[in-house]
Amino acid sequence: MLPDNETRVKMYRTMLTSRHMDDRIMELYYKDKTPVFDIAAGLIPGEIHSSHGQEACAVGTVFVLGQEDWITAAHRPHHTAIARGICVKKILCEIMGKANGLSAGRGGHMHLYSKEHKFCSSGIIAEGMGPAAGMALASRMQGKGGIGVCYLGEAAVNQGAWHEVMNMAGVYKLPFICVIEDNNWGVSVSKAASTAIARNSDRATSYNALGLYVDSNDPDDIYNKMTEATEYARSGKGPVILELKTYRLQGHMLGDPQHYVPEEEKLAFRDCTIDYKNKLVNEGVITESEADSIIADIKNEVDEAVEFAIKSPLPDAQNALTGNFV
Repeated sequence: MLPDNETRVKMYRTMLTSRHMDDRIMELYYKDKTPVFDIAAGLIPGEIHSSHGQEACAVGTVFVLGQEDWITAAHRPHHTAIARGICVKKILCEIMGKANGLSAGRGGHMHLYSKEHKFCSSGIIAEGMGPAAGMALASRMQGKGGIGVCYLGEAAVNQGAWHEVMNMAGVYKLPFICVIEDNNWGVSVSKAASTAIARNSDRATSYNALGLYVDSNDPDDIYNKMTEATEYARSGKGPVILELKTYRLQGHMLGDPQHYVPEEEKLAFRDCTIDYKNKLVNEGVITESEADSIIADIKNEVDEAVEFAIKSPLPDAQNALTGNFV
């Protein structure tokens, strides 16, 4: 099943929102960390893992989900959070450690959380597997019909937690989907050097699961396979492993020059935002001028959100222990 044209335009707008937000974050991040790179300096201290190149994975999957479904994302969560409909201003405030952030600035960019959107993310590799499967089990026990969806990278599949949860999901036939965003690199280690199988989706038979694979990094193709995945999971047949071949256009984190990536691989990188725009124009869904207008609108919206976040207050030190478990 393919999305209708109205949905496709929304998907394109969402991809651009994620891209421009990450572009602005990158600009602000580097601005205060030169001439010698200092990871602790500036408006955005610490690590930042951008979603450049992987935007199609988010819109192609999240746009199939309903509000009753639960999402756990990984340490590269911006594109998934935006596709879920989480406010860009609140995301940016959280990234900058501001009081108006999703968690009042306590979580940072790897730990985005929204109870309203049934969304969370974690910097711990494969950490989202257990919570997403637990949400799937809870939804079934409560008769609410939701499914649990966990997003992670291809290297995270080598964690013990991944295998443990997939086994449990298969035993209990949970309404659970594991979305693997395969960008071929776990930090600086290639998939070929770390993983004994070419496609992680082929592992599905070991866990009484359905394995699906998309190698195009095209939102329409991903949407089609995600539709199949959700129908299977909701039917009570069991879990799904959906593997998506994608590209990491930036390094593992900002400041990583990717010297370890072979030049021929870099030359083969595809930008899904450009490819999808060209596809929509070529198919007559939008015109070139409409595409230009969309790009301008998104840039204005994101720039406004950036200024809001910059001007937002820092958390009150008196509330430093609020919300902590002791």
